[in-house]
Order: sequence, then structure tokens, then C-alpha cells
Amino acid sequence: MKVFMIGGTGLLGSEAAKELISRGHEVSSIALPPLPAGAVLPPEMKIEYGNYLKMTDDEIRGHLTGCEGFVFAAGVDERVEGPAPIYDLYKKYNIDPVKRLLSLCKECDVKHAVILGSYFSYAAKKWPEKKLTEIHPYIRSRIDQEEAAMSFASEDLDVAVLELPYIFGTQPGRKPVWVFLVENVMSMKKVTMYPTGGSTMVTVHQVGQAISGALEKNKGGNCYPIGWYNLTWPEMLKIVHKYLDCPDKKIITIPKWMYALGCKKIMKEQAKKGIQGGLHMVKFADIMCSNLFIDKSEGCLKLGVTEDDIDAAIGDSILLCKAVIEKKTEVLGMKGE
Repeated sequence: MKVFMIGGTGLLGSEAAKELISRGHEVSSIALPPLPAGAVLPPEMKIEYGNYLKMTDDEIRGHLTGCEGFVFAAGVDERVEGPAPIYDLYKKYNIDPVKRLLSLCKECDVKHAVILGSYFSYAAKKWPEKKLTEIHPYIRSRIDQEEAAMSFASEDLDVAVLELPYIFGTQPGRKPVWVFLVENVMSMKKVTMYPTGGSTMVTVHQVGQAISGALEKNKGGNCYPIGWYNLTWPEMLKIVHKYLDCPDKKIITIPKWMYALGCKKIMKEQAKKGIQGGLHMVKFADIMCSNLFIDKSEGCLKLGVTEDDIDAAIGDSILLCKAVIEKKTEVLGMKGE
């Protein structure tokens, strides 16, 4: 099928394009410039550099016409901070575009659409008693994004939202999301202190498979929790330590109240700067110190995702983060598209 993608030069978009093309599909994309130095894109993918938010509906229709598939691999995540209410920023970049683009997909007879979301939506539905959408603007926005996407699903348009978790893997020239983690681990010389809990994880290659599988297999409107490797924080940190050449470094698990105390400092700094984060960091301790695990049968296996090397993927991410911290490489940060 012909597939049009928003965000085809990003870590996830470029991997999805590579996977789709390997399966015989045709991919075109709009993406923000510049292309990160050293990044390798599939030569078969047609790229137009620009900001889709500034394009007219007719210009976007021109890209969608003749396509059977659409992928939204853009937007912003919880790392983005801004003036309160921060929800408005997430609405601008994550929710309103989905409404606009899926409406245009219907007009142009696109049959299959995939939206990249967050596993925080899965957490909100898994733990309704925690009232995560009331506490965290980012999580509320992701649930609202899912509801917006599902409202367009019909017999004529299949819509899938992928609830994506921790993702490991790299794109040359693109700043990994894990720089903060490596900075923290490197700053603790003798021991690594980290909270109890854990998370589900996937490799970037598995995300490419999930996107491709959703385009090919999804029928109707569905949200797919994506997770394959369920690791506790100590299990993940042992891999991190290995690639930071400190495999014997001790890991001390700290209680939730101590982690929340550190988060309180973050929120005080945000208040001083007059900005708001998408997550209420003190109350986020409740999620961070839980095992937010997803069984592969809930989403990955349904979409044809296969086994990969999570150890190597974490290693690639950690080594690039270390190079960034030591200023041995130039990288681009995240942008909203």
C-alpha cells in the first residue's frame, strides 16, 4: 500500500518507513528539517521538509490522495514543559492534529491509520483508582488523543493507537531520551540509587514492526498496549552499568517517599521558572514505583512483533547518551511537528 507519514525522519518514523518498505509498501513523508547528521533514511522514502501545521488542508490532501495508509509519528511527549496550563500545548501538538488529519484521511479515502500514543494511557485504564488523568495533564491529553482517534474509526477507516512504552535504540545525530538517566547514574560514583518498580520496554525495531503490523492487520478502532520486555529498575540498571563500564556498581532501591522528595525539588524549579510539566512529579512517584508491565500478548503478538535484542538496544542508547554528555558527538533534540 501507499503510506503517508508525518514525522518520517524521526527515530520511530524512520524505523517504521524502513520496515514498511522492506514489506513492499511505498512511503512518503513530511518532516521538520534538518535531518540529523549521520542519520540514514530508506532511499526509497519520499521526503518533503516542512511544518505540516503550517500547511493548508489542500496541501495535505495532496499528500494523502492515492494513499491507503497514514501514520502520525509526530507530536510531543511529557518531557516538554511550558506555561500553565500545559495541557493546551499537548492539545495543540497531539490532539488537534489527530482530529484534523484523520478528518482529511476520511475525505481522501485512506483506509488505515496509525497514531503513536503513550503507555501512560494504558496505565490510566489499568489503574482507574489512581485517577491519573485528573492528576497529570500529559496523561489526560493522551487519553483525549485516543478518544479523538477512535471517534474516526469506521468501516471505511481502520484506526489504531499504539500505546508506546520505554523504547531503546538510536538514530545517529538524534538525542536519545535517556540522557537524563545516564547523567544521574554517572553522577552517583559509588552506588546507583533508584526507586522500586519497573517498566515494560521495546526496541525501536519492534516499534517499526508494530506500526507496520497495525497498518496491515488492524480492523476498526483499537488501542494496542505495546510491551515485550518487563524489567524491574534494578534489572534495567544492571544493563546500563554494563555499558557504562561499571558492571559491579551496587544498586540501592530507595523507598517511594524518598523518590517523591527529589521530585518535589523538580517542581519547585519549574515554579521558579513559571512553567508546568505534563506530569505532577511528586505524585508521579506512584507510577514510577509500580511495575507498569504489559504482556506481549496484549498488543505486540497481535501485530506481528517478534523477539529482538533489548540488551543491545539499551547498550546503543546508553553509549550514545554517554557520548552526548561527554560532548563527543553533536545531536538534535526533540521538536514538535
